[in-house]
Amino acid sequence: MERIKQHAIWGHKGTFVLAATGSAVGLGNIWKFPYITGENGGGAFVLMYLVFIALIGVPVMIAEVVLGRHGRANPVDSVRKMAQQSRVSPHWSLIGALGVLTAFLILSFYSVVAGWALDYMSTAVQGGFSGWNGESASAAFDALLADPARLMLWQTVFIGLTVLVVAFGVTRGLETAVRVLMPLLFLLLLLLLGYAAVAGEFAQGLHFMFDFNVSDLSWQGASIALGHAFFTLSLAMGAIMAYGSYMPGKASIGKMVLTVAVLDTLVALVAGLAMFPIVFATPGISPGDGPGLMFVSLPVAFGNMPGGVIFGVAFFVLVTLAAWSSTISLLEPCVAYITERFGLKRYTANGLIAGSAWLLGIGSVLSFNHWADFTGLFGMNVFGFLDFVTQRVMLPLGGLAMALFVGWVARRELLRHELRQESEGQFELWLTLLKYLCPPALLLILIGGFWA
Repeated sequence: MERIKQHAIWGHKGTFVLAATGSAVGLGNIWKFPYITGENGGGAFVLMYLVFIALIGVPVMIAEVVLGRHGRANPVDSVRKMAQQSRVSPHWSLIGALGVLTAFLILSFYSVVAGWALDYMSTAVQGGFSGWNGESASAAFDALLADPARLMLWQTVFIGLTVLVVAFGVTRGLETAVRVLMPLLFLLLLLLLGYAAVAGEFAQGLHFMFDFNVSDLSWQGASIALGHAFFTLSLAMGAIMAYGSYMPGKASIGKMVLTVAVLDTLVALVAGLAMFPIVFATPGISPGDGPGLMFVSLPVAFGNMPGGVIFGVAFFVLVTLAAWSSTISLLEPCVAYITERFGLKRYTANGLIAGSAWLLGIGSVLSFNHWADFTGLFGMNVFGFLDFVTQRVMLPLGGLAMALFVGWVARRELLRHELRQESEGQFELWLTLLKYLCPPALLLILIGGFWA
């Protein structure tokens, strides 16, 4: 079937920065980054993460935006157009298809975890953290995971919020949402940083995040840092390619991508600086508490600190907004593909994809209760399998394929045209990193994922 030509363009050049930052900023920054930093030595891990963002994340992100803006279509057709104009096999479009599928699978379980943030925001609003200790906080979190009806309720609400934005299209939906959500997210984060500086052990948190010890460097930490640097920028999920396809032709891709990378990294660092001082100020919890740091440790801190109720609400509103901006970016490439490939209206495509993601997400919901003992998917439950196959296989594989295609296969003049605002030296530096550094690094993530 002949695809429908896409004509939507962001109304403002800066909207791409807000949208792509919204895609990148999510649970990975506010939930995952602080706890993996805590588990992997603090400052040494942060340094490796920053280096990998600059040398791996930014070049691959530029490549993805180049494909999107050149194609002016959904991820599948954008890659196909570049392949056709480069006179190579159209099967390279499978890169785009892999991205769309990855976004769909991540959306199915990400919306479940995002629902936890909604539940905790509701608890915080009601002053529910007051007087919590480690034992009661763990019991509360376990009770949430053991209640499939409650998990499905919040999962459904989150999917509904996401559909509400994406269904209205690029300018009325996506653009309006990111222009409101992102400034509010940044404001809340700065508010929490101020609270941490006053009520927490800020100097201790600062030293933990930025003191560098050579002995803390490790191959495992490097592999985790490299994988997270790639994941946190929302690469190889189709989202950045879809958002790039809406970018005005006169906008500088290099400057836009660098701005997104800097903002995304700042959010992760500020999130750590807002959380660790509170953690250090609360007896009985530590930075290495793992995935439960946000849902077990921080509620204890908020429930026992001056002004903790108010700032507990602000924190989980922040987490909810960050997760919401990310789920929007996961749904959009799927909707773009369905509407253009099959000619469906956005409302219909939204209902079809979101409904399917919701159904698949029930498997993740049940993984924490009724199906907790099921490990038939290579020793994993549904949630564990989806998390593993997307983050450790599909994302690095998609990024590797994209680096090889853009760096080695696509016609140089097509790439140079999209990056015409950048100098020749900047273009050569980008292409060199994409061709020679990114593929082996992404291959390392892919192989290392099976041994972690």
